[in-house]
Amino acid sequence: MQLGIISPLGTTYLTLQTGIMLRNILSVLAGILIGGIVNLGLVTLGYSVFPLPEGADISSMQRLAETIHLFGWKNFIFPIIGHAAGPLVGTFIAMLIAASHKSKIAIGMGCWFLLAGIIANVMIPAPLWFKVVDLVFAYLPMTWLGAKLGGVGKAN
Repeated sequence: MQLGIISPLGTTYLTLQTGIMLRNILSVLAGILIGGIVNLGLVTLGYSVFPLPEGADISSMQRLAETIHLFGWKNFIFPIIGHAAGPLVGTFIAMLIAASHKSKIAIGMGCWFLLAGIIANVMIPAPLWFKVVDLVFAYLPMTWLGAKLGGVGKAN
């Protein structure tokens, strides 16, 4: 049984609104999932391009913290790329799926990725230059770019 006001097209308003809401929720979940996969994939790829230094161990957060001083600047390139590409791709995908409220969803995506970045930067004792570059240039600017590429701000 459908509830709501019947539109001239024969669909109910409540059903239409529920579909829009579900699509928006799906857009956020898909954006977070795909952005996370892109981030992790690029960080992992970085270990192949720039192998870990002798003695470095990333098997646990504790071992990473104990051996991160062995890392050279090259070992931080792919984490920065991953941390930038994750929000870019994730927000772009979310904008493609979202049915409405794209600007609000983009802001939420930016907050999510920035929060995840802050947590990661607190947990991992990386050099200060990496933390500054990561937090300032990766999350919010790339979320903004993903939103723009996904159509936020364009007239329909």
